[in-house]
Amino acid sequence: MKFNLIPGLVLLSLLIGDGTASAAEVNVYSYRQPELIEPLFARFTERTGIKVNVAFLNKGLVERLVAEGDRSPADLIMTVDISRLHAAVEAGVIQAIESDALQVIPEEFRDARNHWFALTLRGRVVYASRARVPDGEITTYDDLADSKWQGRICTRSGTHAYNLALISALILHKGEDFAKEWLQAVKGNLARKPQGNDRAQVKAIWAGVCDISLGNTYYMGKMLEDVEQQEWANSVRIVFPVFEGGGTHMNVSGMAMTKASPNRENTLKLMEFLASSEAQELYANVNHEYPVDPGTNRSDLVASWGEPDQDKLSLTDIAKLRPLSLRLVEEVDFDG
Repeated sequence: MKFNLIPGLVLLSLLIGDGTASAAEVNVYSYRQPELIEPLFARFTERTGIKVNVAFLNKGLVERLVAEGDRSPADLIMTVDISRLHAAVEAGVIQAIESDALQVIPEEFRDARNHWFALTLRGRVVYASRARVPDGEITTYDDLADSKWQGRICTRSGTHAYNLALISALILHKGEDFAKEWLQAVKGNLARKPQGNDRAQVKAIWAGVCDISLGNTYYMGKMLEDVEQQEWANSVRIVFPVFEGGGTHMNVSGMAMTKASPNRENTLKLMEFLASSEAQELYANVNHEYPVDPGTNRSDLVASWGEPDQDKLSLTDIAKLRPLSLRLVEEVDFDG
């Protein structure tokens, strides 16, 4: 486990473990990086006087909650990707929440039984070379399987959560057999073995290794913030492909209250604050994501990318298909 001290916040000690509540605090286990959530928690503490203690984890969040059981000090988890939220629910370490304030989050972006709530959205899109890919060349995810892209596509591992969610959505739209054939065709179009993260694919486009790649929208903002990566970002444009008969695949970052929460009342206050328009706008702008509340303003940069036609598939249904998606990726030896 990796821990980082957030200025103005209290670090959650590894020694806390008796599950007892302390006055005016909330304990958070988070996969999200410090710079993304510190402004939110600082604002919340300023408004309420409630301290937020944060443990940042690289992996093993659900496993840790299971091991801690009823003695867990954690009140809230914050993570990315629907599969991770669903895994926490399936492990029985999350409790349902009833709150009118949380109903501002659209129905498709919260659990039907109120176990988890999305906070921001990111599109799984195509980054296309401005120099080598004309407008209109890609309109659907199916297009990535076209042989005209042979040797021209880059992507991170097919087993990564972001790609597995996209494959799961494809299965829901067009069936298992189609998804397997699509994976085989996309593999045949790869310019190199899957590797690196989403930013590494954009760098490869800039370097001429490939012409298009799969990536999440917010990485464009992250690259533009980095002087060394701005040239990569400026070499591509964002394309919002859709599923035939559907829209652009959107995944989420989200939150859920732990079953063992020792500070339930304070935790609910924090969750309701995170769902507010003020926090939504701040959170989405810091990480260049789309807020789940359609009435919340986008940042100027995010707005410049356009408004995606969001796919309407159930995120829970997508998460349930993760094992099948992983099996298909392994059957076609996508990363081989």
